Amino acid sequence: MIVNTKKATFDKPIYLESGRVLRQYELVYETYGTINKDRSNIVLITHALSGSHHVAGLYEGDRKPGWWDDLVGDDKYIDTKKYFCICINNIGSCYGSTSPLHIDPSTSKRYGLKFPVLTISDIVQTQKSLLKSLNINKLHAVVGGSLGGMQALCYAIEYPLFAKHIFALATTAYTRPWAIAFNKISMEAIRQDKEFKNGEYDPKDIQENGLNGLAIGRIAGHISYLSPYSMKNKFGNNYVDKDGLYELFGRYEVERYLEYNGYNFPLYFDPLSYLYIIKTMNIFNSARGGDSLSQAFDKIKAKLHLISFSGDMLFLPYEMEQIRDIMINLGKKEQITYREIQSDYGHDAFLVEVEKYGKYLKEIIDEQNRF
Repeated sequence: MIVNTKKATFDKPIYLESGRVLRQYELVYETYGTINKDRSNIVLITHALSGSHHVAGLYEGDRKPGWWDDLVGDDKYIDTKKYFCICINNIGSCYGSTSPLHIDPSTSKRYGLKFPVLTISDIVQTQKSLLKSLNINKLHAVVGGSLGGMQALCYAIEYPLFAKHIFALATTAYTRPWAIAFNKISMEAIRQDKEFKNGEYDPKDIQENGLNGLAIGRIAGHISYLSPYSMKNKFGNNYVDKDGLYELFGRYEVERYLEYNGYNFPLYFDPLSYLYIIKTMNIFNSARGGDSLSQAFDKIKAKLHLISFSGDMLFLPYEMEQIRDIMINLGKKEQITYREIQSDYGHDAFLVEVEKYGKYLKEIIDEQNRF
């Protein structure tokens, strides 16, 4: 599989939902496979909070492949011998697309906390601009999980004729207080860290030394991505061998795991981006603009496929069942499929337990499954 990574620059201003304007912006994106003659095999992959455009395959010198490599690739569930796949790094992210780390052309200074708050609709609007520039006017499918699932729903509602299939995994119609509460821990931990410097830090310092506030916030987030069952299965009540049980800061294995993931995270992910992305997640609502959820989902013309995970503690299965029920009540039973995957892993099951739903997704995307 050939991995192509590119960057596109847009000088036409984009008007955001907040009323702010981005006068220019850049998007980094990655493609896999080849567009067929009638351009009917294009699949857009949308990424989650800490994801990037690097969905699959290996960069030269890397040991770890892209974040959805189990799903996307040659001879995999989304077969890049058959489909042309594209993933676009969201604006606001720290993986190359325009973000708070970039220079504001109106001031010639870094945006920092003056970067505009983004909505899912804003992110999708920029993606549409890129796709249009690539002469992509129709998609076979949009596939995304979590924050990527929010984007998938946005495509279905705001661009109802753009994609034939919409796959939304481990997501929600709007963000509930439970998820917002976890994000609040992250936001406050970052803001109160003196080294955050109100967003005026040197990114190189963070990459070299980390940021305790972001590490603590990531620990809180990571708990929401797992589940009580996966933690029990993975760690039990095991204590770190070299730590004394009666030492105040002696650790259980689960604590060491959270420390490792939390304190390594700031070395490769930027705190400003994290703040902006969790804000985007917090304010997501499919019924934006005054519509009710029923009015919003009534706009959908594509076939909408929902996949939830029984152990998901961030976006619970009932949240996706609500979308299914709304579609059925609207008389759109023929447009909706729903499957709950039995999993103890938690929210991140959509990333790590691909084998539990991959064949099901493949049957639909290859159109062997009929309604």
